[in-house]
Amino acid sequence: MGVFIKEVKTNKELMKFIKFPFKHYTGNKYWIPPLIMDEKKNLCKDKNPAFDFCEASYWLAYKNGNLVGRIAGIINSRFNEKVGKSFARFGYLEFTDDKDVSTELIRTVENWAKEKGAKTVHGPLGFTDMDPEGMLIEGFEELGTIATIYNYSYYPAHIEKLGYTKDIDWLEYELVPGKEVPEKIGRIADAVRARYSLRTLNVKKPKELLPYAYQIFDVLNMAYSDIYGFVQLTQKQIDLYVKQYFGFIKPDYVPVVVDENNKVIAFGITMPSLSKAFQKCKGRLFPFGVFHILKAMKDNRHADLYLTGVRPDYQDKGVNAILMCETNKIFKKYNVTKVESNPELETNSKVQAQWRFFEKRQHKRRRCYIKEL
Repeated sequence: MGVFIKEVKTNKELMKFIKFPFKHYTGNKYWIPPLIMDEKKNLCKDKNPAFDFCEASYWLAYKNGNLVGRIAGIINSRFNEKVGKSFARFGYLEFTDDKDVSTELIRTVENWAKEKGAKTVHGPLGFTDMDPEGMLIEGFEELGTIATIYNYSYYPAHIEKLGYTKDIDWLEYELVPGKEVPEKIGRIADAVRARYSLRTLNVKKPKELLPYAYQIFDVLNMAYSDIYGFVQLTQKQIDLYVKQYFGFIKPDYVPVVVDENNKVIAFGITMPSLSKAFQKCKGRLFPFGVFHILKAMKDNRHADLYLTGVRPDYQDKGVNAILMCETNKIFKKYNVTKVESNPELETNSKVQAQWRFFEKRQHKRRRCYIKEL
């Protein structure tokens, strides 16, 4: 029998779409299960504010009566307006090692994209740059993070045989913090603070950081404006992220730099690694998953870097040294021995230059593929 593609129309089918990877990666010790509740919120039109400017369809692939794959087609109209081209995205791609399955899934998105007037398909990408993106092409035997996509090693070959080529890559590093803040970093940080009358917030509880949350996202919107795939977050999206994440973050893991007027000019968001905790959760917070996460937040020797942003008028002035200095203090305080950089564009030489102060290993690479229709 051939491959049968079914568009997701019901809640039951959506749950099959969400849960397929849990079976697909059974026994794989590198895959990090997402939280099912978060996946559903992201994929539902009435839950995800990105649907104010995105449209999407989802499909399941069956062969011999068995579920063997899934894919999403996404069009982000704000991104298309920004770049002046008609792009469609593929995302949430999973499939068994069967060229017929991958071919039918990709063909389905391409046909959908053509119907929508798209001229180009690229991916894997999510609704926005805040979603996991990029197909893993190196590092298949490295533990994933909750901010990234994991996929089997056969995926890239399937995509390339279907005519997709490299658009851009993201690199990931494993970093080993030193026992002390590098002397040069500390010296630069002190000089920059003095020169521009800057200070780092001293907050102990998440609620003390909340008054600065919207300013942080304002800086992010400005700092990331030229980053590949990024479109400015809307107020509804920012409201959602503040509600979801600012209630449980560890404030001392989030250095925030303010000017003499108490305005945020830079931030760094770091968290204890939740990879192992999410594996133990198996997609669910309750009844026991939340305890694994709380334990990981409290006692953890590994950390993940997520986002760093410096307001454009303060870029190239050494402000990153303040963030690095404060982050190193965090690592020392909590005896952190390993840090994941998470994806950074291969073209981002400024970020990569920072890792010269660490013992480092470039251990993962992921790719956005592209094809003209």
